Amino acid sequence: MQSARPDQDVSDDPPHHPADDRDRVIGFGLDYWREHPQRAVETAGRQVLMTGRASGELVTSVLRRRFPFQEFIKQCAFMANVAATPTLLVAIPIAVVVSIQVGSLVSQVGATTFIGAVNGLGIIRQGAPLVTSLMIAGAVGSAICADLGSRTIREEIDAMMVMGVDPVRRLVAPRLAAAMLVSTLLCALVVFVGFATGYVFNVYIQSGTPGSYISTFASFAVASDLVVAIVKAMVFGVLAAIIACDTGLNTKGGPAGVADAVNSAVVNSAIVLFAANIIMTQIYTVLFPAKVL
Repeated sequence: MQSARPDQDVSDDPPHHPADDRDRVIGFGLDYWREHPQRAVETAGRQVLMTGRASGELVTSVLRRRFPFQEFIKQCAFMANVAATPTLLVAIPIAVVVSIQVGSLVSQVGATTFIGAVNGLGIIRQGAPLVTSLMIAGAVGSAICADLGSRTIREEIDAMMVMGVDPVRRLVAPRLAAAMLVSTLLCALVVFVGFATGYVFNVYIQSGTPGSYISTFASFAVASDLVVAIVKAMVFGVLAAIIACDTGLNTKGGPAGVADAVNSAVVNSAIVLFAANIIMTQIYTVLFPAKVL
């Protein structure tokens, strides 16, 4: 019987080849590419179905006088509490930045008399909806997802279903209505604060004329600009609430899963809200062309 030499490999494992690692990486990429779109489509379909169910439950419960107004008021107060101060703190610097950039631009082209129109319309048409979307996605959406996600991992949702209580009617519908109302109020707050901040900054910092600022804004601004901003805010509230509720009700993995669900809800809400803003802005631009004096 011959003994193995010290430098001789006696292991039964097959030799390792770099091609095996490459094949595993390629296989993982292909599996991810096949599964990720499928999961995305399933999630989108689930959220569309939840939107229909929540909207139907909202209308039905109001007509039958079974709408949980206490939960609705509670959620309105909760959302306003978590989003009002951040919205105010974000609206002021954004209005200042817009005023600085607009003031510099109109000074270069010699159109300082139109700074009120450009600044005010910029705040109403884009500034207010964008700030509202960020606050709805970051503050309101994360709060909704964390609340429902915690209830899910504690099996409270399963207990409600066992007792015959529909979570969509009891939890999702009030949050949907509250998000619509709070997002509308946030948008109005941003419009007011943004316009007032731009006015103060232009008059007292940039040495602008108060009368010119107001008159040029009144010459170009129309009521449809504010209406579209409010409609955008309502749509943002619906989208953020649905995404947050769906993500929270499908949370898995314990406390760590709640953190992952909140992160997913915020990211997905921000992407969807910005895409919705682009689509709605394009539609508004086509249906209501810019006013020409």
